[in-house]
Amino acid sequence: MNLIVDIGNTRAKAVVMSGVDVAASCSSDSAEEQWLRSIVDTHRGIRRAIVSSTRGDGAAVCCVLQRVVEYVIHFEPATTPIPLGNDYATPQTLGADRLAAAVGASALYGDEALLIVDFGTAITVDRVERGVYLGGNISPGVSLRFRALADYTACLPLCSATDDVLEYGRTTREAIEQGVMRGVEHEIRGYIEDFSKKNAKICTIFTGGDAKYFAMRIKNAIFADCEPVIFGLNTILNYNADRQA
Repeated sequence: MNLIVDIGNTRAKAVVMSGVDVAASCSSDSAEEQWLRSIVDTHRGIRRAIVSSTRGDGAAVCCVLQRVVEYVIHFEPATTPIPLGNDYATPQTLGADRLAAAVGASALYGDEALLIVDFGTAITVDRVERGVYLGGNISPGVSLRFRALADYTACLPLCSATDDVLEYGRTTREAIEQGVMRGVEHEIRGYIEDFSKKNAKICTIFTGGDAKYFAMRIKNAIFADCEPVIFGLNTILNYNADRQA
């Protein structure tokens, strides 16, 4: 079994993988030693682990795991071998989650032209063509957009994501909700349209916490039933372990 530790901006997630299946999953505010040890103690078959972090604490977490797991790697986009080409100009600044999602999407869906949209704290739109990661764009996520309107205006209320689909709002709250939601919708539709002009066949994949709101608004996308980042990290872990075998 493999242990995938994905440390994001707000939470740390640990996933135990048995082959390509998720055997267990849990999260915590931080990847503390006691939490990690309890996971390994509970799942005695863990032999490999990979750590990915956006907080800069990945190396320290690896040191903890190396005491209890046979094979541990720290995923760093600039240096860790991956089963995908990487054409990003500054790999040392590339978010590990973005590259892992590209690896995962490529392994899961295998199309030559992939557009991966992650609706998280930030919205990232990344491209893979013919087995090469080509980069993408980053913009504020849904919650950040709502927060910006409330924080940088005098009278607008703080709103949140909604399932309601209206052409125009008839109250200030509806106007804010639909302005943000439809703004993101049209933004992503624009990316899909531009990408389709360059590729006869594309596969668009939605993931992230707010993806559910846009899966019903944009019908020609796949709402990933598993997390491409986790699947990608698992793929990268197996790829590196097999290379050293």
